[in-house]
Amino acid sequence: MSQPTPIDITMMQRALDQARAAAVMGEVPIGAVIYRGDEVLAEAHNLRESQRDPTAHAEVLALRIAAPKLTSWRLEDCSIAVTLEPCPMCAGALVNARIARLVYGAPDPKMGCVHTLYELCTDARFNHRLEVIAGVEQDECVRLLQAFFAARRGKDRPAKPGLAEGER
Repeated sequence: MSQPTPIDITMMQRALDQARAAAVMGEVPIGAVIYRGDEVLAEAHNLRESQRDPTAHAEVLALRIAAPKLTSWRLEDCSIAVTLEPCPMCAGALVNARIARLVYGAPDPKMGCVHTLYELCTDARFNHRLEVIAGVEQDECVRLLQAFFAARRGKDRPAKPGLAEGER
């Protein structure tokens, strides 16, 4: 498996900044950055809740920004850094966009379709495959997701009968 370059690490840090911005908005903290060399073409984070759009994942939104900048849907010489292993929709979109490289942070045991549940980005049956580098800034990506969901569970959990509001 390939190792991340210094640019990949820098771009993952930018993706983490996007994920933090999503968390502030109450969105699941996932961020993505599409880049060519050291040029940033697109930065995005999840907006499913605010846009009420099931396709408003960070990767898809970033693709929608980058393609017009390149005046092509083919992003063959581009890389994407994303904080969480892409789901089937996003992995498929990356293959269809002909992205050259995927750099991701945390594995996704529930929806990950790059390594965990399926291997869509490297499946030899498709007409395009991506170079994949996993685990970049993984600890920070996991920490951000865990903190978000822990806070969310704390807010959504109803008080147990017979306990004061603060004694959950």
